Amino acid sequence: MSRKPTGTTTRKNTSISEIMSDRLETINLLGSAKDAAIMMTNRNVSSLLVVDDDRKAVGIITERDLVRRVCTKDIPSRLVTIQNVISAPLKTVPAKTPIDKVADIMVRNKIRHVVVVTDEADKQEPVGIVSATDIVAFVRENSETMAQITREVMEALEREAA
Repeated sequence: MSRKPTGTTTRKNTSISEIMSDRLETINLLGSAKDAAIMMTNRNVSSLLVVDDDRKAVGIITERDLVRRVCTKDIPSRLVTIQNVISAPLKTVPAKTPIDKVADIMVRNKIRHVVVVTDEADKQEPVGIVSATDIVAFVRENSETMAQITREVMEALEREAA
């Protein structure tokens, strides 16, 4: 998956664009649930941006949607259209939104994926996607970095005191 490097940024206001995947996989609204599952498997992703015939984003389909709305029913997945199982309306955030605000949106809405859009209010085009896993990885990476910095500072202070 194509993600932007996070480096050792630890600012509280790090924007979501710094950790989002800029690889947006799409599928047409009229495709089947089976098509979506195959595409997710082949592309190693857990969600697809759902678009209409004009390529306008209308929702998202996730592994969770497939499990809850297809697998638990007694209907073959090839007979279920994506429009019947998508999560809509699409939850989006501007690219400059701070990571902690996106995490809060995900928790409050009980969702695991958010589509990142351009910052222009009049023309918000999808530019990426972020998952709960991406946010957890960012927090983990940066907490380890902070712990390492803290250890180095403490060691330096101990050397100075000696």
